[in-house]
Amino acid sequence: MIYTCTMNPAIDLFVSTNNYDPLIVNRTSEEDIQPNGKGVNISFVLKMLGIENVALGFSGGFTGTFIEEELEKKGIKTEFVHVEGTTRINVFTHVESKNTEYKLVNRGPLIKLEQVDELLNKINLLSEEDILFVSGSNPRGVTDEVIIEIAKLSKENKFKLVLDTSSKVVLDSLKYNPYCIKPNNEELAKWFEKENLTDEELSYYGKKLVEMGAEIVLLSLGEEGCLLFTKEESLYVNAPKGKVINTACSGDTLLGTFIGSLKKELKLEEALKEAVAAGSSTAFSPGLTDYSDVEELKKQMNVKKLIIE
Repeated sequence: MIYTCTMNPAIDLFVSTNNYDPLIVNRTSEEDIQPNGKGVNISFVLKMLGIENVALGFSGGFTGTFIEEELEKKGIKTEFVHVEGTTRINVFTHVESKNTEYKLVNRGPLIKLEQVDELLNKINLLSEEDILFVSGSNPRGVTDEVIIEIAKLSKENKFKLVLDTSSKVVLDSLKYNPYCIKPNNEELAKWFEKENLTDEELSYYGKKLVEMGAEIVLLSLGEEGCLLFTKEESLYVNAPKGKVINTACSGDTLLGTFIGSLKKELKLEEALKEAVAAGSSTAFSPGLTDYSDVEELKKQMNVKKLIIE
């Protein structure tokens, strides 16, 4: 079974207003509410690919209930740890007159130690037949040590760990040989204390992550495409062109589609191409891709094998 773990999920409230002025009532012209969180998005992506999965994480209050219900409506089983407080609501306000956006991202509930232990106990039941995605930021009360503990459990219980977090704790987890990690170029530079990375440095540090213990490294380059590194191969695929509407969930789509494609026994090159096309499709959409344009987008793409000295 595939499991996703979102420790700090959210409801994203998207609104549009003509003006956004202080001390008066600003009326909205459009609104949209979406369940969100990196692992939550991956659960939706996997389900669209026809892959059953279970969503884990922390859930609190009426907002947490909404996220669980939206997952269950799609036939996704949920096993969240229920906590006091309320799962966060993030607000994104588009101001039409200024063609700009204001983003308010909340902290979310405080997680108690016994609730962390409850989540770890659920994860400890996974075995070598399972895959676990751990994606996104930590809520209050959850330290990076929890990520290390999950990585240890993956090594001991032999399940495949897919890790997607901006924290430098990823480097400390590599000794436990995660199945796949997905940094972007900015995160990779930060991990190795660089301002930015040249093309040669991207390949060097991407390969270094494999040498440090990762089985697969997916290095997202945004509109420039994606690099992939394993012990045997180094690949690059360009991203297709299109009008970017929303990049927020494109990385989740890329990662979910990539692992899902491997689960469906696509070859590494095919899975990479499918993943980047799907991620781009999400970027060109107001929400997650429906995969209807993925085959057409793939016509713009080519996978190249890299030779790294």
